[in-house]
Amino acid sequence: MISTPLEVGIGTPLLWGVSLAVVLAMFLIDFLITRKPHDVSMKEAVSWSAFYLALPLTFGVWIWFAFGAQIGLEFYAGYLVEKSLSVDNLFVFMLLLAAFAVPRELQQRVLLIGVAGALVLRGVFIALGAAMLANFAWTFLLFGAILLATAVKVYRDARSPGDHQVDPSQLRIVKLARRFFPVTDGYHGSRMSLRVDGRRAITPLALATLAILATDVVFAVDSVPAVYGITGDPYLVFVTNAFALLGLRALYFVLEGALGALVHLGYGLAVILAFIGVKLVLHWAHGIWAWVPTVPTLASLAVIVAILATVIFTSLVATRKQRAEVE
Repeated sequence: MISTPLEVGIGTPLLWGVSLAVVLAMFLIDFLITRKPHDVSMKEAVSWSAFYLALPLTFGVWIWFAFGAQIGLEFYAGYLVEKSLSVDNLFVFMLLLAAFAVPRELQQRVLLIGVAGALVLRGVFIALGAAMLANFAWTFLLFGAILLATAVKVYRDARSPGDHQVDPSQLRIVKLARRFFPVTDGYHGSRMSLRVDGRRAITPLALATLAILATDVVFAVDSVPAVYGITGDPYLVFVTNAFALLGLRALYFVLEGALGALVHLGYGLAVILAFIGVKLVLHWAHGIWAWVPTVPTLASLAVIVAILATVIFTSLVATRKQRAEVE
């Protein structure tokens, strides 16, 4: 059963303060690492990805023993959902970086700014979601409808992978930026802007960064209701989002070559979003009619793990079969 923020809230002021300080420190470290543009090696990407994976797993153990098994399950289930959605987001980032022809040594800086923007936007959505859930019971129904609509969109996108082409000149954020600033012909290192003929001009790197920040808004609309479908505690919603986003920059370079092999990931995410959407609708209905069943957190975690394991397996089989046919 999902608990509302009024019923469960482990986020004391001290815990919130420490968590925010750690997140800010991790972003500061990442910004220092990317201060000098360089091509990220696989060894570097794998090392940082392992660190950012061990961090939430260890934190989840502490949550489990400090606050009980139920809260621990909610944390792990929420983190798994957010991490799955973030991997799908990486595919969109990959398309945008390729469309803007961002040099490889500059890609990690763009990704890091995009991740920072995503966390800020999700923080805003988390706060709004908590306020709505605390005051309006129909928010569960609204979030459920959003997830069901998103599931349909994700399924349609998975059915037509060939349509995933990006024309930078047609993006609304790019058109808007060009109305106010001239754009330089090429990249100028990690600079976002410079003066050209006495006017402030932006570089293609700034346009690529704006495009990724614009997609963060869409991702926040999807991901925040999804994790609220697992737990009603704003603190757990925040930390699961933060942990899923922190390692996204390094994970991009690890999965860059493998993202194309996860051909069925979109189908799996569509099913997961639809499942959580139905769970939210059932929770709303249970508040009105007590006989309506709800889905326990342990069952949710089992369903999510089973779906992800299935689509990863079928993706690998389909990719191997496709390669064999080509050969």
